[in-house]
Amino acid sequence: MGIPTPRPRRAAAVAAPAADVYSPSCPSRRVLELIADKWALLVVPALRAGPMRNSELLRRIGGVSQKMLTQTLRELERNGLVLREDHQTVPPHVEYRLTDLGRSLSTTLQAVDRWAEAHHAELDRALSRWPHNPAL
Repeated sequence: MGIPTPRPRRAAAVAAPAADVYSPSCPSRRVLELIADKWALLVVPALRAGPMRNSELLRRIGGVSQKMLTQTLRELERNGLVLREDHQTVPPHVEYRLTDLGRSLSTTLQAVDRWAEAHHAELDRALSRWPHNPAL
């Protein structure tokens, strides 16, 4: 019989610290920064209806420039919220669609959109009553 070899020890599972968006070091802050972008707030819910081409998104999201739409789509794709599908055709045919993660976010963002549509007049009235209104 040989000398018994010790079994390798398994590393103890270390629980990740709980996420806390109020902590400056929490990684969830990066997520908030990503989704708090004006164009991301509009692109994600727009794609909920299904795949769209770049030109369709430009028409759907009034006021967005081609440059900002491209930057936003790339950032959403890089973060796993949007998939870009190039159909490899001439002329080019590229579509964007939400991933499962993106769809889960779109539900929440649609609620924010509806809230903004329902309450913008109240916010405008409050702003007009503010004595130090820099918009005046």
